[in-house]
Amino acid sequence: MLEAMRNAFRLPDLRRRLLFTLGVLIIYRLVAHIPVPGVDAEALRKLFESSQLLGLLDMFSGGAMSSFSVIAMGVYPYITASIVMQLLVPIIPRLENMIKEGGEEGRRKIEQYTHWLTVPLAALQGFGQATLLARQKVLANFGFSGATILPSIATILTLTAGTIFAVWLGELIDEKGIGNGISIIIFSGIVARVPQRVGRILVSSPKDLIIFTLITIITVAAIVYVQEAHRRIPVQYGRRVRALRGNRLMVIGGQSTHIPMRVNSAGMIPLIFAQSLLLLPATAASYMVYAPNKWVATVAASFNQAFDPRGNLYWIMYFFLVVGFTYFYTDIIFKQQNLAEVLQKQGGFIPGIRPGKKTEEYLNKVLQRITLVGAIFLGLVAVLPWMVRGVTETQVMILTSAGLLIVVGVVLDTMKQLEAQLIMRHYEGFLRR
Repeated sequence: MLEAMRNAFRLPDLRRRLLFTLGVLIIYRLVAHIPVPGVDAEALRKLFESSQLLGLLDMFSGGAMSSFSVIAMGVYPYITASIVMQLLVPIIPRLENMIKEGGEEGRRKIEQYTHWLTVPLAALQGFGQATLLARQKVLANFGFSGATILPSIATILTLTAGTIFAVWLGELIDEKGIGNGISIIIFSGIVARVPQRVGRILVSSPKDLIIFTLITIITVAAIVYVQEAHRRIPVQYGRRVRALRGNRLMVIGGQSTHIPMRVNSAGMIPLIFAQSLLLLPATAASYMVYAPNKWVATVAASFNQAFDPRGNLYWIMYFFLVVGFTYFYTDIIFKQQNLAEVLQKQGGFIPGIRPGKKTEEYLNKVLQRITLVGAIFLGLVAVLPWMVRGVTETQVMILTSAGLLIVVGVVLDTMKQLEAQLIMRHYEGFLRR
């Protein structure tokens, strides 16, 4: 791996991409420490220590929310907008046709709609977060009466612009760097907080650190194994005879190959989607707990309790949402690939299966079966902190939660992209087979 990294830095294009990605992450981490004006840092620290929900939201902001910086919301509104668009595509025929028939242009159009939807969602969430902090005496000069109107509007616009800036940085990584930009932004926030949390565990209980290390090693090994596991579907290409000059014939095709059907085609996206969806009602409820209407405040408090990460209901819903999103996202990827149609156009077929519709049904059947293993595994990884807490009566795994899978997934995806670039240039890659 070290040799492959040296090879990557010898190539000007790869070196430029790696350094660009690193530079963007440095900028993001620097901006994450620029607070919104009027924040009481001590009151904010106490609020985060008393709320686990805010800690989970902090993960999506890359650690920026704990200091209520200008990018406190991170890419969370964009993720919410992506979930909404993914759910709307199968429901609205126009959007579905845009994906199927529009090709790359159609996907760009959907991405544009996602960006448009991100803006009002970011403004709404920015208003909610600022209102919550103002009621907790963390944010001064926020309100919509008298002299506080302009500072309040400025705060909401700043938070909205911060989200757009974070999404833009992620897209810059997609375009000019290495890896999935949005995932790397989240990854940077998780990794940045690891030393601090490990230090806390070490000071409070060295025994917990040993338990955490062992569980982490076993979990990482299992994640890598499942992420790389796949079933090979044999494919045969029929022979074609082409006439050449001089009455010569050339036989084309006839070779055998395979389609690797991954056990977990969705990667870590289902965890991000599931956690975002779970945080949405809890976040909305936390904003309305202090509503003037007593009935609204009571209902909000009930929602807050139901979606509390310390409760069993939260983790049960989390498991089933992860399983459901794994199937949902895998199905979207499968439909976009059009494997059966591509095989038929290229003259390929699966032995014993008729080309066309029958091939599509067969591939879908195989995918549904193997995805069950991947979906259950992702669900178990998601609720691992809950299971560890139930067995050991310790909160040691809470610091990882979905973060561990996201970190491993991002590292694997980035390594594969580097490997592909190295193989194109005849270098040996990271992943030896």
